[in-house]
Amino acid sequence: MSHGHEVQLAFLDADTAQWVADTMQALATPSRVRILSRLASEPCSVGELSAAVSMGQPAVSQQLRVLRHLGLVVGHREGRQVIYALHNDHVRSLLTEAVSHTEHLRLGLASRPAERNVAAA
Repeated sequence: MSHGHEVQLAFLDADTAQWVADTMQALATPSRVRILSRLASEPCSVGELSAAVSMGQPAVSQQLRVLRHLGLVVGHREGRQVIYALHNDHVRSLLTEAVSHTEHLRLGLASRPAERNVAAA
């Protein structure tokens, strides 16, 4: 999902690195990861999120403010409620890759860079 251009990871400038670090902050709190994972299945209200992640509505609202600020979720008003959703499929991919990487590490399935280099030599 690079929108037609190749992303050069080896040559990130300082501004891009800061934007990426700010975005990755969303994954630094388990509650935000749980909120994102719930929104990955379908858009929902603060009340629905609160019940799904077993948090109070004020705490969920606070986390949603952070996620909105980081550009990871969007909200639109439906009557008296705001319905939240992932900003786009990039957010879903980011979360999926983070969970997949973590599961591979947890299960011992990920090779370590040193092991790959030795095997290739």
